[in-house]
Amino acid sequence: MENIFKNIPERLPEELIEKISGDDKKGITIERILSRGQASPPGFWYNQEKDEFVILVAGKAGLLFKDPEETVEMSAGDHITIPAGRPHRVEWTSDTEDSIWLAVHY
Repeated sequence: MENIFKNIPERLPEELIEKISGDDKKGITIERILSRGQASPPGFWYNQEKDEFVILVAGKAGLLFKDPEETVEMSAGDHITIPAGRPHRVEWTSDTEDSIWLAVHY
């Protein structure tokens, strides 16, 4: 058994993405993502081939979407499904607390 709140590095110079479960045959990946003040690099957009369900388990963050443009501010407990092919980026994460994400790519 594991715990999503355990084994968080004391220093987090860049966002940490860890695969915690999944089924490669079915094309499902579950990740824990740890952020502490990180954001997507300037001009970088995620544009994924799979849908992504993401829940912010702890912390605060802002996402920016294209087509149509939309800004979403997230707090602990908020979740969203990002359809495949919709460009998005992490605009900001809290630099005063850990932002812990659970992402399911399917």
